[in-house]
Amino acid sequence: MVAEWVAPDGRPARAARWMRAMARNVPTGPYRVGCETGLPVPGGDGVPLVTDHYFPRVDGAPPAGGESPQRPGEFPTVLVRSPYGRGVPWASLYGIPLAEHGFHVVVQSCRGTGGSGGAFHLWRNEAADGRATVAWLRRQPWFNGALGTIGASYLGYTQWALALEPPPELRAMVVQLGLHDPHAYFHTGGAVHLENALVSGVGMAYQHQGWWPFLRAALRLRRWLPGAHRQPAPYTSGPAAELPWLAEALERTDGTDPYWRGASAEAAAEHPAVPTCLIAGWQDVFLDQNLAQYRRLRRAGRETALLVGPWTHHSALQQGAPEVFAESLAWLRAHLYGERAGLRPTPVRIHVGGAGGDGRDGRDGQDGVGDAGDGWRDLAEWPPRAGAGEPWYLHPGGRLERRRTDGSGPVGEFRHDPAEPTPSLGGPLLSGAAGRRDNRTLEARPDVLTFTGPVLTEPLEVLGPVAARMRATAAGPDGAPAGRPFDVFARLCDVDGRGRSVNVCDGLVRVAAPGGAAEPPEVMVPMSATAHRFAAGHRVRLQVSGGAFPRYAPPTGAPDDDGAPGAPAGPVRIALHPGSTLELPT
Repeated sequence: MVAEWVAPDGRPARAARWMRAMARNVPTGPYRVGCETGLPVPGGDGVPLVTDHYFPRVDGAPPAGGESPQRPGEFPTVLVRSPYGRGVPWASLYGIPLAEHGFHVVVQSCRGTGGSGGAFHLWRNEAADGRATVAWLRRQPWFNGALGTIGASYLGYTQWALALEPPPELRAMVVQLGLHDPHAYFHTGGAVHLENALVSGVGMAYQHQGWWPFLRAALRLRRWLPGAHRQPAPYTSGPAAELPWLAEALERTDGTDPYWRGASAEAAAEHPAVPTCLIAGWQDVFLDQNLAQYRRLRRAGRETALLVGPWTHHSALQQGAPEVFAESLAWLRAHLYGERAGLRPTPVRIHVGGAGGDGRDGRDGQDGVGDAGDGWRDLAEWPPRAGAGEPWYLHPGGRLERRRTDGSGPVGEFRHDPAEPTPSLGGPLLSGAAGRRDNRTLEARPDVLTFTGPVLTEPLEVLGPVAARMRATAAGPDGAPAGRPFDVFARLCDVDGRGRSVNVCDGLVRVAAPGGAAEPPEVMVPMSATAHRFAAGHRVRLQVSGGAFPRYAPPTGAPDDDGAPGAPAGPVRIALHPGSTLELPT
């Protein structure tokens, strides 16, 4: 019986209470919050998973308005499973605020982290451990049978893993900037996503140990990363060498490798059982996966909502906290309490960047380069139905025009040297350097080409997936075909009236060694999706280079006779040929 459960006297940790008090842009709920910590919950094989339980206190005066239940068994439960520890920030982001609003919140450390037993693995254990945790919940006197899940980043993966075989109690999911496919995160485009992979690995390995071990590991990575291109295999040396599971994941570049069998949880989005809210950011590392999740959910007929803001991976839960928390709370109340009045009428809400002109009054948390004005827009679907966009053709002299390219010579060429790689700047990173940045210094380098359109006489809106179709070849120092893979990095930029060039979206593809074709091969470079308004007086720019280091590991030479990775590859001269285009959905 529910009445048999006596709420313990514990309170949330002082640091978590302080962080919650600092979040004044997240509304306080009507309940005081209690907490019991260090609960041992059996995992899939019985190994103990350390768990904290936050709950609304029902003693004393009733909450303001009396709109929520009073007895502990009438509160639904929200599950949070994390490899990053259970205290700050998750206690202050989920545990305390959701309990204030009338939810039991269970925050659990994944196995091998935060004191939980067993060894951490990138993906093998989350489904079984999630199901075992739900089995434990069923035995708790305060559990009323209504369960939701919430969490960002890898906490999103633990939700998708549970939803592969959803328990009947699971009635709602809120996936905030979360992944479902680890291989795609590390290897999309054919190159190792070096910086983000290592930042992720350091976070998983050290954040649950406390801030000091995490800070020391982060500083070691920061010192090591700028010289990683000099390593024969930067993804198996340095910080990765300390994390065998990460080194193994980065070495296995082929998605058909048996190692990756069962890693992707994309099939969870094809079951129409669990209503799912997706929250994403235009400058987030998981944007492409979030949009793919949305497409699968819609095809499956599952009730879903999509919110995409102007955020990076970290700013979504900081500057974006008011919108993210309101969206998340409304979804959980709708599906765990049946209170649907807080849901918006359309399934999609996006922020359109550049909506206020030159961005000087903007806000996106990225060193003053922001999205001005109220650019929020409600849509019936994503991407919206629109007329077919016209290609923008690359022309000699750095011109970008609607008319086709004349002539047969290259429209542009540059020398790329992996020993002195083109640096990455801004974009979808996990570091503080993420987001929209002024690219003028980068574009002044000789190994970066830019193709710029005419001054726009009226605004141009780009809503949907962006791509570049490049006809590209690479030659060695002797002018012969390079005979090895090379990278093409393409970036869409918005150039304002002062010449400031701000990145909108981008992508990289590793091109296989040419096979002797008579015509330059066409290389499709997906550049993610965007919702951006180029203001009148601005110009559209396509930036092209041979890499973006350390965001992507550069190509290496052929392995030696013992199978060891080759040394860093030598320089190449990359040429872009007529017929190369920028594809904009307008």
